[in-house]
Amino acid sequence: MRALTVQPLSADTAEVRDVPDPQPGPGEMLVEGLALGICGTDREIIAGEYGWAPPGADHLVLGHESLGRVRTAPPDSDFAPGDLVVGVVRRPDPEPCGACARGMFDMCRNGRYTERGIKQLNGYGSELWTVDTGYAVRLDPSLEQAGVLMEPTSVVAKAWEQIDLVGQRSWFEPRRVLITGAGPIGLLAALIGVQRGLDVHVLDLATSGPKPEAVKALGAHYHSAGMDEVVAGGKPDIIIEATGVSKLVFEAMAGTAEFGIVCLTGVSPAGRKVSVDVGAANRDMVLENDAVIGSVNANLTHYAAAAEALAAADADWLHRLITRRVPLDRFAEALRAEPDDIKVVLTLS
Repeated sequence: MRALTVQPLSADTAEVRDVPDPQPGPGEMLVEGLALGICGTDREIIAGEYGWAPPGADHLVLGHESLGRVRTAPPDSDFAPGDLVVGVVRRPDPEPCGACARGMFDMCRNGRYTERGIKQLNGYGSELWTVDTGYAVRLDPSLEQAGVLMEPTSVVAKAWEQIDLVGQRSWFEPRRVLITGAGPIGLLAALIGVQRGLDVHVLDLATSGPKPEAVKALGAHYHSAGMDEVVAGGKPDIIIEATGVSKLVFEAMAGTAEFGIVCLTGVSPAGRKVSVDVGAANRDMVLENDAVIGSVNANLTHYAAAAEALAAADADWLHRLITRRVPLDRFAEALRAEPDDIKVVLTLS
């Protein structure tokens, strides 16, 4: 079968190559790969910035944003041939820490977790893949075209869960939310905000194209002139920061209403410096009981929540988030960012 592989820590070694068909072990399903989402993590691994091959291997099969159809499943499982499924990315460490032992492997304390397509486990970027039934999630059949959005939606579902947990420190009834960034994470965060009945605002640099249109189609409010434009109509109770742009991160911290919560989901590049009045920021956060949290990855609970959110979403709206579909053998095209990209997907079969 064909698979998209890379030699970790060696730049520009990504290639589509023939590898042996996988053989399912005990408790595993054999899955036909349908689609693979491309994100910044994949580009960074291909650039040689990080990535770890399975023990004893020279190559890593890429891909963590999966979508596939079951070919074979263990007879005693809840899955059957034909089911539409995604595979969970992370696995707990072999000697579980306290979090991993309780199913919270997204919060692993000792760093010995593994991840499909990233760290020591082959990914889902192949025509066939196997997955333990305990780390697979069935999708509604209506999501055949959009189910590849499941992994980023799970990340967003976790972010909303973390916001809820922090909000429970006191009476919590948020009404207005701001999402900074209209990429896949930002737009999916906006989707869940709308599903919760909140007044959703999205801030991004784009002034035309699919991003403003997607926000408006949700019934949310789109802004491109900057934070001042957003807060002029009222400060948000919640901000989900999905860009990693340093300036926006600090503007978000200063931009909430009192008792506000900022959830950071974007990863900022190191080495960039901005001038910040730390004293004023500290004073405001303390006196207003504000909270700033970071959130990344997801566990099985978040995948289940993501499946529900996608099943409840308008299918046409989800489809417009996938702005390009590229065949596997032309993967290099998928890695090149284009101005109107939201989510780029490789087709595997």
